[in-house]
Amino acid sequence: MKNYDLIIVGGCSAGIAAAINAKRLYPEIKVAVIEKLPRIGKKLLATGNGKCNITNLYALEHNYVNNSFTHYAQNKYTPDRIVEFFESLGLLCYSDSCGRVYPESNMAASVVDALRFELERLGVEVICDTPVTDIKKNGADFIVNNEYGCKKIILAAGGKSSPSQGSDGSGYPLAKKLGHEITKLVPALVPLCGSPEITKPMKGMRVREVNLTLKGEKILAKTQGEVLFTDYGLSGIAAMELAATAQKYIDSVKRNPFTYIDFMPKMTYNEIVEYLQSLCKIKGFCNLDNFLTGFLPKAVGIATCKAVNLYKSNKRIDELTLKEIKLIAEKIKNFPLEITGTKGFANAQVTSGGIKTDEIDLETMQSKKCRGLYFAGEIIDVDGGCGGFNLQWAWSSGMLAGELKD
Repeated sequence: MKNYDLIIVGGCSAGIAAAINAKRLYPEIKVAVIEKLPRIGKKLLATGNGKCNITNLYALEHNYVNNSFTHYAQNKYTPDRIVEFFESLGLLCYSDSCGRVYPESNMAASVVDALRFELERLGVEVICDTPVTDIKKNGADFIVNNEYGCKKIILAAGGKSSPSQGSDGSGYPLAKKLGHEITKLVPALVPLCGSPEITKPMKGMRVREVNLTLKGEKILAKTQGEVLFTDYGLSGIAAMELAATAQKYIDSVKRNPFTYIDFMPKMTYNEIVEYLQSLCKIKGFCNLDNFLTGFLPKAVGIATCKAVNLYKSNKRIDELTLKEIKLIAEKIKNFPLEITGTKGFANAQVTSGGIKTDEIDLETMQSKKCRGLYFAGEIIDVDGGCGGFNLQWAWSSGMLAGELKD
């Protein structure tokens, strides 16, 4: 049996951060990272559309699931400190107007290489092509796969999102075996399914800066940003950020919620009515297909008019009544789509749910149930929105776990 002081299960963001911090703090210890895939950091390569959105400068203001649990780690390893960490690896970064931080190269591969080179420099052993299927407590120590022994272990195996990139949920049974409870798991930051008869004619149409409201019996969540219509439903950041809430609602009450789109949040209902009246004078000779062109993407404008059944009358624009104009304005501010589910874990960026946070010491990331066991990253019941927030949690929780404090 090969023995180490520390074994980290999972060779992506949280696990790599934990390994580097542990080895920097305790150069004398023997550290190994065990990864099931042929190489480490595969999921990182897909983040930020291949650019790797490393963190977000506004992460401390972000409302994570189980937000209070994240405060200690994120205030100790702040976004600025994460940027400094990458600069210590020789990776320069820049931020955009939304606080999203990227490598200057705009290539996720640069991030993975910087991390990989630091592991090598520090002498961390990386064991790839090795799924961890069993962890046993052996007195004060641990035995992994009946092959590796260690004094302390960090479980950073990710969630269930994007299983082709390594996050297939295999860390949860290991945590359960060591005494931990797993909350309900649902895909997060994933496209929404529903109302294809409405969305398919708008396939490929993007509308920026919309407001979305998800409703069941009451308002469940609100988001804002870009939406993309697809043949199966809705994509785009604003829609994807509703996914976990929508799926939890469907699972719990066995009914479908609706999302209501405000296509023009910068204008009031009355302002839109007034504007549409002016359009009737400008474009009165046109048919309804062209009524909202220049105001909304053409296919979206057509769908909005269809939503109030105006095509049955086959009217020209100058024949619209004030009542009909008001109905169109109402749909522009409140366009309904039924949501039947999501595109699932295979298409999700993040998992919502995981190891219960009240079973983990938030100041050390050590298990309250199993001494010497630590957790980091997505495997914990913490998730945030798009924009680098989930990677910030991965780095900060990984670095805190890497301190190996009791």
